[in-house]
Amino acid sequence: MVFEKLSKLIAEHFGISTDAITMDTSFVEDLNADSIDVVDLMLEVESLFNLDEINEDDLQNVRTIGDVVNLISERL
Repeated sequence: MVFEKLSKLIAEHFGISTDAITMDTSFVEDLNADSIDVVDLMLEVESLFNLDEINEDDLQNVRTIGDVVNLISERL
C-alpha cells in the first residue's frame, strides 16, 4: 500500500505515469530530480503519511523509490 500511494504522489509531482515507477526508479537518473525536487517531495510524503520530519541524514540515503518506501515503512 505504501508503494501505491507513493507512486501516485511521485507521478503527480514529476508529471509521469504511475506505470513508469518501480522500486528501482532512480530520482536522479530516471526522474531527473535535483536535491530541491527530492526535498519538496519528502515534504509531501511527510504530509501524506503523517510522518515526523524526515531529516537530512535520512535523505542522504534516498536514491530510489524503494529507498523512500523503506524509509516510510520504518516510520509507520
